[in-house]
Amino acid sequence: MNHLVLDAQLQEIGLVRYTPAGLVALDLSLKHESQVQEAGKPRKVSMEIKAVAIGETVKRLQALGVGGTASFSGFLSNQRNGRGTIFHITALDTDRTPNCSNPD
Repeated sequence: MNHLVLDAQLQEIGLVRYTPAGLVALDLSLKHESQVQEAGKPRKVSMEIKAVAIGETVKRLQALGVGGTASFSGFLSNQRNGRGTIFHITALDTDRTPNCSNPD
């Protein structure tokens, strides 16, 4: 199964565009920072990931705005040019408090 849930901060929002099928699309960037356990030891994690939203989710992301935090759900795929990975956001939850702040 290819399903990702990521608590993150909306770092950057691109311009609205349209897919060849005529659906609204939005390219964006997310930033995540947390502390996790790996091999029984705490590890700080900090990452940025490119993402895209298509359809109704675009309006919710625009309303969230740069700097807003949420729990983002979706799946991973190759970027259009085949280089790298992109997170396709299919849903976001702004009601719960995401754990994406710096752990210090």
